[in-house]
Parts: sequence; structure tokens; C-alpha cells
Amino acid sequence: MKIRIFVILCIGFTFMSCDEESKVEKEIAKVEVGFEVERFDKAFFEAKPEDLEELKKDYPFFFSSDPDAFWIEKMEDTLQSELLKEVQHKYSDFNTSKKELKSLFQHLKYYDKSFSVPRVITLTNDVAYRDKTFVNDSLVLIALDNYLGEDHVFYQNIPMYIAANMEENQIVPDVANGYATKYLFQTSRKRLLDEMIYYGKLLYFKDVMIPFKTDAEKIGYTEAQIKWAEANESQIWSYFIEKELLYSTDSKLPGRFIAEAPFSKFYLELDNQSPGRLGQYLGWQIVKAYANTSGDDILNIMQLEPEEIFNKSKFKPKK
Repeated sequence: MKIRIFVILCIGFTFMSCDEESKVEKEIAKVEVGFEVERFDKAFFEAKPEDLEELKKDYPFFFSSDPDAFWIEKMEDTLQSELLKEVQHKYSDFNTSKKELKSLFQHLKYYDKSFSVPRVITLTNDVAYRDKTFVNDSLVLIALDNYLGEDHVFYQNIPMYIAANMEENQIVPDVANGYATKYLFQTSRKRLLDEMIYYGKLLYFKDVMIPFKTDAEKIGYTEAQIKWAEANESQIWSYFIEKELLYSTDSKLPGRFIAEAPFSKFYLELDNQSPGRLGQYLGWQIVKAYANTSGDDILNIMQLEPEEIFNKSKFKPKK
């Protein structure tokens, strides 16, 4: 009888929580944000040398150091033209991502009253995939040549585990990540736990700011990879505890469990089955557990030290 009452109470609390979240999302949907997506990539693709001065006037921050001759040569370069053509073909319109950006900005403005809607500009950057987006207080830059699809011919020399996230569905998660780093503070990142919580905060920030994205999209996993992580969460946690990794300062650990990689490195037979960055995934679960336990505000969570989050999270892995 007691168990039955407990189950009923748990279900009741779950429904109450979902109802509260629904109310908040309805309020967020009313937040007014106005912006246009400026297609510098399209403007440059269509420009002729005589249009250069107009482009420089509209986008002065792109033309600060290189001479005009450099840009005219770029306009006439066949490889650059092919790159821009592929971007225009893939992104003849930007409506889906613009809607998602609007929702991201609405969430940011709801949780941070000082947030100002930025100028959003798309461009190309010669497939510099480590710099896919740029975010500051007034600008969001999105290099669309990094989101043409993992099988695109331009990406054949890029490692497959990196190319896997060069998809349109990663544009807004990448922009959200850029904002997350602006809000995040930590005094130290020396231990594996510090790194886990650091990335856990970034991922939890996405939970709050882009709830319309799947967990797989937030972390950049396939659906199969996120299911593997969820199914093996308890075993991964046990490994970290048994090997006393959490408080270790071994410089090899971030490369094994935090950094971009085709798989995580337990040095076990299961390695090839695992996704990379499982330390990030576990850190995410710890921060989620802290948020659910404490009810703390997202902007405050981003400022807390790893030790406090971990100790108060009462984290228990999924069985």
C-alpha cells in the first residue's frame, strides 16, 4: 500500500513539473525578439568587383586588414565560387534555423533580462570547422560551409567523427554553446571532475535554452550513441569510481573522456562501441541532477564551482 501511494505521488509530482515547464514555455513564446538573418555569403557570391565598396560599408568588420586586391581575387577564384555555390544550393532559404534562433533568443531574453538580440550574419570561412560559429554581445556569425552534411565532398579529408556534426541540425546547438561559454565561470579545470562539470554546464544550458532540440542534437551524438550512453551510464560511472578518476589530474584523461574523439578510451573491448566524450555526458547528468534537486536558476548554476554542484547533486546513475 505504501509503495502504491509513493508511486502515485511520484507520478503526481512529474505531472506538476511538466505542467510548470509548459507554463514557462508558453511565457517564453510571448517574448518579443526581432532580427533578420543577413546573408553575407549570398551577397559575396553575387557581388562583382565594383560592389566591393558597398560590401565594405555594410560589413566593415570583415574587411579590416586585407587589401581590395585580395577580395577581388577571392571573388574571381573558382574554388571559392564552387564553395559559395554549394552553400547557396543547400541554404536557398534559412527559415528552419531562423525559427530555432528566434526561440533561442526568446529563451535567453526570458532568463537574462539584460540580453540584447544580436545581428545575425551567415558567411563562409573555407571550411574552418573548428570555428563554425562566433558569438559576442552584438554579433552571431554562422559559417554555413561547415553545415553542408556529413557526406559532402568538401569534407572527405575531415575525420568522420567531426564531419558527423557538420549538419544543419547543429547550427543552433553550436550558437547556444557559444552563448553558454559567455555565462560560464569556473576557477579551475585541473581535475577530470572539473572538466566533466564544465561541459555538463554547457550541455545543461542547452537543455534550458533550446529544449526543442533532442538530447542527441544537444551533445552531437547519433540517436544510437545517446541510447548507448544512457544504457551504459551505471557501468561508466562505476568505472570512473573504481579507477578513482574523478579527482585525478592525469593530463591524459581529458583526451580519453572529454575531447572530440571517435570513441571513449576505457582500454576495454567495449571502446569501439562507445561514443566519444562520455565524460561530458556524465557531467551533464550530474548538473541535471543538481538542477532538479536544488531548483537553482540556470545563470547561477553556470557560476557555481564543480565541487558544490557535485556534492549537492546527489547524483545516481541510471540503472
